[in-house]
Amino acid sequence: MSESRSFKELLRVSFKSEDTEEWLDVHFTRPIGLVFALFWMRWNVHPNVITILSIILGAVGGCLFFFPDLWHNVAGVILLIFANFCDSTDGQMARLTGKKTLVGRVLDGFSENVWFFFIYLAIIKRTGDLFYDMVGGWAYVVVFVVCYVAGAICHSRQCSLADYYRQIHLYFLLGKNGSELDTYEEQRKVYASLPENDRFARLFYYCYANYCKSQEQRTPAFQQFYHLLRERYPQGEELPVDLRDTFRKGSLPLMKYTNLLTFNARAIVLYLSCLLDVPYVYPLAELTVFAVMYYYMHQKHETLCRKMIKRLL
Repeated sequence: MSESRSFKELLRVSFKSEDTEEWLDVHFTRPIGLVFALFWMRWNVHPNVITILSIILGAVGGCLFFFPDLWHNVAGVILLIFANFCDSTDGQMARLTGKKTLVGRVLDGFSENVWFFFIYLAIIKRTGDLFYDMVGGWAYVVVFVVCYVAGAICHSRQCSLADYYRQIHLYFLLGKNGSELDTYEEQRKVYASLPENDRFARLFYYCYANYCKSQEQRTPAFQQFYHLLRERYPQGEELPVDLRDTFRKGSLPLMKYTNLLTFNARAIVLYLSCLLDVPYVYPLAELTVFAVMYYYMHQKHETLCRKMIKRLL
């Protein structure tokens, strides 16, 4: 396949869509990711193997931020950059080879959680060390609480909803086959159909169904709109072009926020914070700048969906 197409053509095919790709990814991450993808494809390596490699690289990179000296931090940045290349590579390989799986998609999302688990631990230690002389052991307690809110509450919710909005946009842009817009109801049916002794699969679908549920609970207007759509246009029936175009037009300006709430913007803030030895700046950015972007994106998307509901009624 790669021999019959130019690099530029393969790069375009490896994108999710031009609507949902970030500028930095289009001009930097994706081209390098494609080079890696073409290399691994020659050896028939499965995309999930590359995802596991990205988890290892990112976890080790995160651990290097425990150290305040410049060289450990530079090494951490380099490893995280390569982890991000691998994170791009696995998705591009999956799209080029057709080896897209739900397990691969979930594993891909899980990889970034592992990276940031170690990153947040490093920030807690380093920030606690910086303020220990001022307030003693309470420094670690306060920083832990701040990082827990920034990571487990803000960061994770922002990433999951940003991904959900991208899948919604892809659904209206490319249709059901071009999107990974899954529902809690569908995943619970899969879970219920699995035999009792298949514990790993049941655990996987149980967790994934609850992940879908958390996305749906935060998007009531979209859920109402999506329910009306499925009633009016049963599964398999194409949505009217004008309806798809209207939603896409309203959703497209929000794609820049979905991209800002994923890895690249966070990585830049993280790298600068750690390299300049002000690690506490990163969780503060999560609680302020990224939280405001998340709120704006969420409100604008729900407003768009309410307008689309009125159009259908």
